[in-house]
Amino acid sequence: MTPRDQLAAFPRRLADIGVRVEARESPGLAPAQLILVKPGDWSRLGIEARSWGCRWVASWGEEVDQAGGTVIRVNTCFEHGGAYLVARTAVPRAAPVLASHTTSYPGADRPERHIRDMLGVVYSDHPDARRWTRHQAWTQAECPLRRDFPAAGSPPARTAADYQYNFLLAQGGGVYEIPVGPVHAGIIEPGHFRFQAVGETVLKLEERLGYTHKGIEKIAEGRDAEGLARLAARVSGDSTVAHAWAACMAMEQAAGLDVPSRAVWLRALMCERERVANHVGDNGAMLNDIAFAFGFYQFARLREMWQRVSREAFGHRFMMDCIVPGGVATDLDPRFIATMRDEAHALGQQIGKLMAIINDLPSVADRVRGTGVLKPEHARALGCVGYVGRASGMDFDVRRDAPYPPYDKLTFAVPLHHYGDVNARARMRLEEITTSLDLIEALLNGLPAGPIRAAWMHPAADTEGLGLVEGWRGEILSFVRFGANGRIARFFPRDPSWTTWPALELLIHDNIVPDFPVCNKSVNGSYSGHDL
Repeated sequence: MTPRDQLAAFPRRLADIGVRVEARESPGLAPAQLILVKPGDWSRLGIEARSWGCRWVASWGEEVDQAGGTVIRVNTCFEHGGAYLVARTAVPRAAPVLASHTTSYPGADRPERHIRDMLGVVYSDHPDARRWTRHQAWTQAECPLRRDFPAAGSPPARTAADYQYNFLLAQGGGVYEIPVGPVHAGIIEPGHFRFQAVGETVLKLEERLGYTHKGIEKIAEGRDAEGLARLAARVSGDSTVAHAWAACMAMEQAAGLDVPSRAVWLRALMCERERVANHVGDNGAMLNDIAFAFGFYQFARLREMWQRVSREAFGHRFMMDCIVPGGVATDLDPRFIATMRDEAHALGQQIGKLMAIINDLPSVADRVRGTGVLKPEHARALGCVGYVGRASGMDFDVRRDAPYPPYDKLTFAVPLHHYGDVNARARMRLEEITTSLDLIEALLNGLPAGPIRAAWMHPAADTEGLGLVEGWRGEILSFVRFGANGRIARFFPRDPSWTTWPALELLIHDNIVPDFPVCNKSVNGSYSGHDL
């Protein structure tokens, strides 16, 4: 039995062991299958999913009206062998109590705390009762994602500092604490890191995120399709193409809309260009963090040149707002096909020359080999995806394993490493650049003729859709449910950073404090993508 067949048989297995489960049709959630589970069986669902080798992908909630009253509906997505399953349950709004999946899947920890903070769901056996998204902006009685909470809230003149957050401590002779952030010396987004160390050796790291909470989920409500696409493009600015694509894919699934082939190929071209730009920039930034300025400047130069071509071809350096419901906003002028083909060839050659210099420097190798090791078992437990997961042996890529157009018509290599150190993550980036350059050439050569956008059709109320895209950080999931008049009732985007931020806390153990910057950059979680 293939992994896909196993996941298809999973609901029957649940029923055989007494779990009350009901399969439901929801075309908009394709390729995922939908099952309804009773709240009392939610814990058993997590235990059985783990025993079947399923990866925990995401969890989100929403307030909805059902027969008998208003409920908080909770959804959890699992993946196995490229097949997806969405499990759904509902608890009364007045007493929203549910079992936690964190005991089975450590990666569910922070997402469940986010649901608790935003919707008031109490996870009865969750191991961590501390606030996560809330900080001190709202009282314990306020749930910002409930319908009666205004989008602007009722902010005080000055929000109290979150000084009561109880960081976990390491104790013993010689142990000291290093607080870093949330405001940093560099021009980066805010996040707090609390180190426990002895000498230069890190014993423990705990993160505190949420400082860039923007209310994405709340302000999505009531938008039209184009407005949601613009919002999704701003979930994480460095992943604007991938997030916009995932959101548009979800809306198009809900509407049953067929996107023109040329538009789909142009979306993929933009997404691969986004992947290359970020990997090139991050490889330079990693070299900067080990004080190799020459490499940093050269990779920064290459990224700048690459993004200038994106601006000339698509009108924006990051290709923001180029993906719209039904297709793309702008076509590719034929004169840029040769330009991009030559540019990809030249970039590959220049990176090869740079790496010949870099690989010949023992001082570089000393800083990255064996540094920041993410063990495969930890990557698996957290559900790590993208280059972080694949550097630690997690062999999964949405483009290959759950292919969507046009990747279902393309053949490409997905690199994989097993050492899990900074060096492996850097090599993953370099090899992914090579794969993307090959894909860009194939996309340019095979770009079909035809229209670039289909007319948008408003889906019926309560229609839902799911989008799954391989962004440059890894798998992005977007869920959309429409309300009346084609307006958005619920939008949930899951950035890969939800799984990789916890990985950073584990891989820094027993490393020295000065190696934290390069470890952090090798993971490069998105603050904004996490802090919805």
